[in-house]
Amino acid sequence: MWLVFAILSAVFAALTSILAKVGIDGVNSNLATALRTVVVLVMAWGMVFLTNSQGGITEISTKSWIFLILSGLATGASWLCYYKALQMGEASKVVPIDKMSVVITLILAFVFLHEKFTLKAAIGSVLITAGTLVMVL
Repeated sequence: MWLVFAILSAVFAALTSILAKVGIDGVNSNLATALRTVVVLVMAWGMVFLTNSQGGITEISTKSWIFLILSGLATGASWLCYYKALQMGEASKVVPIDKMSVVITLILAFVFLHEKFTLKAAIGSVLITAGTLVMVL
């Protein structure tokens, strides 16, 4: 089932890029990011209440709070940079560079989470990097 959600995530991420590129025309990138964030916030909390998950908030550990807050800050920084890049550049060039996050994630997961960095992951990382360079240069 995770594969279905991963594929849907990729489809929605692609739609995000195209819809944002059209919507950001003539709008300050920071304002556009803030508006998008409000929509995401309402949608996320809507899912929490729809699935009756709000009771779990009191069970979140301090460590989880800290890392979720840090993750939120990283997300915010990513979105602000992404929207600025999207406003200034072509979506067909901005998006592949943004997707280099896959390679960076693999490296960070190896260094900090001690996940395996397999030959398959190394080959995939090289191919993603090469593909990005081909698309951008």
